[in-house]
Amino acid sequence: MSIAVVTGGTRGVGAGIARAFLRAGAEVVVCARHPPPRPLTAAGRQARYLPLDVRDPRAAAELCSRVARDHGSLDVLVNNAGGTPYRPLSEGAPRHHARVVELNLLAPLHLSRAAYTVMRGQPGGGAVVMVGSVSGGRPSPGTAAYGAAKAGLENLARSMAMEWAGDGVRVNTVVLGMARTELTELHYGDEAGVAAVAATVPMGRLAEPEEVGDACVFLASDAARYISGASLAVHGGGERPAFLDAANVNRP
Repeated sequence: MSIAVVTGGTRGVGAGIARAFLRAGAEVVVCARHPPPRPLTAAGRQARYLPLDVRDPRAAAELCSRVARDHGSLDVLVNNAGGTPYRPLSEGAPRHHARVVELNLLAPLHLSRAAYTVMRGQPGGGAVVMVGSVSGGRPSPGTAAYGAAKAGLENLARSMAMEWAGDGVRVNTVVLGMARTELTELHYGDEAGVAAVAATVPMGRLAEPEEVGDACVFLASDAARYISGASLAVHGGGERPAFLDAANVNRP
């Protein structure tokens, strides 16, 4: 692992992923529409920032070519950029829901294809890591387009893994649960709300961005050299079934 690109790597989970790769010794390029608010550093090393609108396939191809040209290779792509506002499916214009799918499914598709064009010609191939979500495996009320896109992303990764295995390009997915970032309160409310949400997680807390990063580093590393097409759950033990708390029998 030497050159890693992290989309949406300037803040939140993406910044945590970038720092994890820096600690692992990789040269890291983070890309987003806006630069990080402060230099992104870890282990005495700093990530490089390149501007990118991940929804633009041409820009994605140019970025991958530039990274390979400037650094000599492109070994890892982490498709982290994504997200959605809360919006019931019956509300908002069709273009709003379409843009959510574009950001969370089509953008990773285009970026992965661009990275594959570079990776397949390298002696060591490369690794693509998708940052998925538990929303892709269960109903996602209020974020339905996002959940559908993340479900598609996981399937896309498995298909890419089969198609590209012969060229030495591995593709895996980190299936993320709830993480603590600078935007946590927008999703879960004040500290009391965050604490209540964290209490629903078996491990009793939200994930830290660097913990997500460690999972991505593993999947991109030689330690996972025979792993492709896999989905690694990073969710603190999952979501407790609601009926267990609603039932009035068999309670501890």
